[in-house]
Amino acid sequence: MTANTNRRMVLKDYPTGAPGPEHFEIVEAPAQEPGPGEVLVRAIYLTVDPYMRGRLRPGPSYAEPQQIGAVMGGEVAGEIVASNADGFAVGDFVAAHTGWQTHGVADARDIRKLNPAEAPISTSLGVLGMPGLTAYFGTLDVLTPKAGDTLLVNAASGAVGSVVGQIAKIGGCRVVGIVGSDEKCDFITGELGFDAAINHRTTADMSSAMRETCPDGIDCYFDNVGGPISDAAFDNMAMWARVAICGQIAQYNDTEQAMGPRNLRNFLIKRATLYGLLVFDWRDRYHEGRARLTQWVQEGRIKYREDVVEGLENAPSAFAGLMEGKNFGKQLVRIDADTSR
Repeated sequence: MTANTNRRMVLKDYPTGAPGPEHFEIVEAPAQEPGPGEVLVRAIYLTVDPYMRGRLRPGPSYAEPQQIGAVMGGEVAGEIVASNADGFAVGDFVAAHTGWQTHGVADARDIRKLNPAEAPISTSLGVLGMPGLTAYFGTLDVLTPKAGDTLLVNAASGAVGSVVGQIAKIGGCRVVGIVGSDEKCDFITGELGFDAAINHRTTADMSSAMRETCPDGIDCYFDNVGGPISDAAFDNMAMWARVAICGQIAQYNDTEQAMGPRNLRNFLIKRATLYGLLVFDWRDRYHEGRARLTQWVQEGRIKYREDVVEGLENAPSAFAGLMEGKNFGKQLVRIDADTSR
């Protein structure tokens, strides 16, 4: 056994409204021994993602509710420190759903081996992981953009939105991104190649801003946020528009159900289509998405940015900041030293 002590971040109680550090606590316990077909993983990077907020309530969702007193669920990129599984050796780097803890046991059938020579292991949680795959299938399979189309995406500097926009640019689209600061506007237009950006925090009339930046209407709308931004987008759709609902982060912390959009008549008038998007529906094609995304990253056609917070103890604060849009790029927590570099 390499690790003797495991630090575990567990959920103390379900938050009402915004989650914060007060809803979690660290508990120390002996590290588990891996059983037959299992490995023990030393976490290096931990991902925090908006979908986790939906698990922090006892009600039904597309993911099982997080249990009080249990290790907070989540995926890590880490190193195997003990193995009882064929094909996995001590020192291998893997992505595994071991949760918010320094050391976790995983079934070898549920982990993915990483190649640090191909890309930094942190990318397995972002551009080459669930967020990147969500962008890949949501853009190409759901929105089906054509060259010359106008694509609008919100949370456009984040892990999903930034990849959505760049895939659309590869396909010859005009791309407009909605973000929450002028710095992020400069990043998506200057670094990522978006055609235009809207700062929703300083824009009084979102519908007018969309008409200005999308003068021929919105052919494809990738929605990570919901709320008034989506109301404005629905008012500016082009004929035969396609809309992908990936997330509704603007409403995740609401304590009361917000009034839904009442301008759905636009879908009738424009003959538009609305899709709900969960990446798990493409599980049998993940290899395809990762292969193409990896190629685009290596070619420099897709760029990415990571926002890394240090220390397991700071994971709750990083998660709370993510829900408020404070992150700049894919939000990660570094748990331990990255020996893959």
